[in-house]
Amino acid sequence: MSDSQSSGRSAEAQALDHLVRQGLRLLERNWSCRSGELDLVMLDGDTVVFVEVRYRRHAAWGGALESVDARKRQKLIRAAQLFLQKESRWASSPCRFDVVAIAATGQPQNLNWIRNAFDS
Repeated sequence: MSDSQSSGRSAEAQALDHLVRQGLRLLERNWSCRSGELDLVMLDGDTVVFVEVRYRRHAAWGGALESVDARKRQKLIRAAQLFLQKESRWASSPCRFDVVAIAATGQPQNLNWIRNAFDS
């Protein structure tokens, strides 16, 4: 596993821990399909939340949130649609897309949870 994969997994674990402490419940982690991967699929009350975790070591290349561009959003939307088709028990639930942006700014890492980061 490369350093960036390791950092990504660590950021994902940190995001998951934070969201669980906020009352969300994990449904799936690293759910893969032909359109890509959903980092975390969580339940917030009755709402299915598709969480994209973004980690950036250096802000010089753009922040973690800015890295979720239009192309990435479309991939996430397609993956979410496939998830809802496959996991039909959630198909009629309200859904939203959140981004957890984590920047390496020293200890502790800076975590920014953006609820409803974009619409499908």
